[in-house]
Amino acid sequence: MAKSKEHYFDISAKLDFMEMKNAIEQAKKEVKNRFDFKGVDVEIDLNDKAKVLSLSSSSDSKIDALKDIVISKMIKRGLSPKSLDEVKKEGISGGNIKVVYKIVDTISKEEAKKIVKAIKDAKLKVNVAIQGEEIRVSSKKIDLLQETIKIVKNLKDINAPLTFGNFK
Repeated sequence: MAKSKEHYFDISAKLDFMEMKNAIEQAKKEVKNRFDFKGVDVEIDLNDKAKVLSLSSSSDSKIDALKDIVISKMIKRGLSPKSLDEVKKEGISGGNIKVVYKIVDTISKEEAKKIVKAIKDAKLKVNVAIQGEEIRVSSKKIDLLQETIKIVKNLKDINAPLTFGNFK
């Protein structure tokens, strides 16, 4: 008698930094060509080692416009806006404003516990395990795994940009 195969997938918050760099480059190009940014000091700086994005410009409205541009470029490249978490906003030289965002590419322990609890509360016949920075969900039935993904996608209080991978 053949033993039925176990299927699984991983939930993580990995961010494709190459895509992030591409999104930032596209945002810089758009800012250069936009009339409302002519003659305005603007800086978009991605530090992928420190996992930090900083935006600086002359006013709150310019910062908001910059963030909108960056987010639209991220979305076009399949990156979640939840990857950006504002850390601080400060005045810098020349009366400009700088906003620093931490780039989120991991699921916090608290959020991992919330996800696991939500899956267990759904009472599906799946196994859930936190494995480092990922959550592995396994089951003998693929449709239960797909149901689990729907449940996790509908969680409102998760700030990490969740990705679902290694579907086997």
